[in-house]
Amino acid sequence: MSEFDIVVRNGTVVTAADTASCDVGIREGRIVALGEGLGQGAREIDAGGKLVLPGGIDSHCHIDQVSGMGVRTADDFHSATISAAFGGNTTVIPFAAQQRGQSLRSVVQDYHELATPKAVIDYAFHLIISDPSEQILNQELPALIHDGYTSFKVFMTYERMRLNDRQLLDVLSVARREGALMMVHAENDDVIAWISAKLLEQGHREPKFHAISHAQIAESEATHRAIRLSELMDVPLLVVHVSAEGAMNEIRRAQNAGLRVYGETCPQYLFLTKEDLDLPAVEGAKFCCSPPPRDTNSQAAMWRGLKNGTFQVFSSDHAPYRFDETGKLSAGPNPSFKEIANGLPGLELRLPLLFSEGVQTGRLTVNEFVALASTNAARIYGLDGRKGSIAVGLDADLAIWNPDRSVTVTADMMHDNAGYTPYEGRTLNGWPETVVSRGRVIVNEGEFSAEPGSGDFLPCEKPEPARPLGRLLPEVDPATNFGAEIISDTPLDTGAGD
Repeated sequence: MSEFDIVVRNGTVVTAADTASCDVGIREGRIVALGEGLGQGAREIDAGGKLVLPGGIDSHCHIDQVSGMGVRTADDFHSATISAAFGGNTTVIPFAAQQRGQSLRSVVQDYHELATPKAVIDYAFHLIISDPSEQILNQELPALIHDGYTSFKVFMTYERMRLNDRQLLDVLSVARREGALMMVHAENDDVIAWISAKLLEQGHREPKFHAISHAQIAESEATHRAIRLSELMDVPLLVVHVSAEGAMNEIRRAQNAGLRVYGETCPQYLFLTKEDLDLPAVEGAKFCCSPPPRDTNSQAAMWRGLKNGTFQVFSSDHAPYRFDETGKLSAGPNPSFKEIANGLPGLELRLPLLFSEGVQTGRLTVNEFVALASTNAARIYGLDGRKGSIAVGLDADLAIWNPDRSVTVTADMMHDNAGYTPYEGRTLNGWPETVVSRGRVIVNEGEFSAEPGSGDFLPCEKPEPARPLGRLLPEVDPATNFGAEIISDTPLDTGAGD
């Protein structure tokens, strides 16, 4: 009789902290043993010459979501999670996105109905809050945080999504009171709108002007402002999809001052530039996302931020829109840059890109890769009791990488529904060949095996990021403690309906 359901043998097991040659024993979906010469498994996987890594956690992706422009992303939960699995991921955290006027609780229910019958790997949900009414802030959001939806995203730009500073403070106060984490898309909406209007007045409509309209200073200013608001409230903050050095420096300064500020960047800011938007006709629309890709100096800065710890999270920001009337060209065959759906596909290539150009070039150690791929997201978003590492008692989520395999990327090898990849023709060194999700071998040598709906929903624990050493609210009088206790301990009067 077999001692284990699966034994992964002869591989090099890598976590964010350690590297060791050992076997991994799996039983009933969990890791139950690590060591040399483990007993027999009902299934044996030879990982000789390969790296055994924790399954990736893509903690920022948009799946079956309607944008603020009213355009639905190309992937449902079946195609998206299959694509994620082929990229070495075993968990995704997409968004349950509220549109103005919607009940947040009904939005969450709707997303469960989309995900439950289709997801093939495990998933949690962030929330998107675009309408912070008194009902949402005092009743629905606290209840949802208690139920395991412990992180939420807000926008400082996009006409139908943005919150003003007072609304941001309202949301931050709930995050403090309930022990949740706020994520922010930090761009100054007025700056973008002003530049965009001037460009359009001068007849500049092409996709390349999208990058010009989203000036780097719009990102750095909004990042600074969001950090200062979170400092007032003494609340952890995570700034998502950072593209510009100025914004990165704002995050670094806050971290050096001891504030609980975290950063995320994405593949498009390491591998694409604004020149990719400057293509004939409207081909550049394929590369329009917000913030946009910048320049080579910005790329170098993002790599520095990954290496020096400014960025704890590396996510895809997968927001796939097809290059047709259902997606990028929903406003017509020749849209202005303001009418193009913003977003790129990236779930499947997030980790192969980072491994190839990070680990294989010496920019990152393999342990740093694991931290960025999986471990940090599990810790920050409250999943580290189950996910993010290889340890006895955790879910058996593994990705077995062949570091010697080279793959040239083409659109027809992708498993998402975008129909194109921004990384066409790029040769990547290192590839995940076998993926194990909760003890199920779901990808093996290009073959997929998992039933729709076999992924589990993961309620998240309230995140408790360790406070870095340093100052705490230096400009708030501790005698009054105005920025923290008084506001956050009292139900909010948002003035809804005024």
